[in-house]
Formats: sequence, C-alpha cells, structure tokens
Amino acid sequence: MAKVEIYYWTTCPFCRKALALLDEKGVDYEGYDITGDDEARAKMVERTGGPRTVPQIFIDDKHIGGCDDLHALDDKGELDPLLNA
Repeated sequence: MAKVEIYYWTTCPFCRKALALLDEKGVDYEGYDITGDDEARAKMVERTGGPRTVPQIFIDDKHIGGCDDLHALDDKGELDPLLNA
C-alpha cells in the first residue's frame, strides 16, 4: 500500500471532499491539519514547490496536487494503481 499524505484545513470543503474520497477507498493516510499554522503551511509550500492552496496530496512522496487533481486521477482510473503501489 502506498504512503499517502494530505495537508488540509478543517474548514475547507475541498479538503473534506478529498479526505472523503480517500476514506471511501479505505486508504490509510497521514493527515496534517495546518489550520492557522503558518509554520506547517510553509513546510507544505516547500514540499509542493509553490502551491499554497489546500488540500495538497502526496502519494509515495510524489506531489499529486489538490482535490481536483485527486478526483481527476480517480476518474481516469489512475488513482487505484497509485494507491496500491
């Protein structure tokens, strides 16, 4: 099973949508609640190479992107192979 990490805010509807998809698939993930935490957000931006929006998702340390990117991978049938790597 792949290592999945997600940076999120508790009040973000896109974050909840991304987390719901991961939960629906039964994925074990490491979640980083960066709500109001500027230091954690800076670390996220460093890892993403620039994007500051949430959520930001990594699979096996590869930056996947945000909620729309995660759902696009799923729609194309490319998410499950990444998660089961």
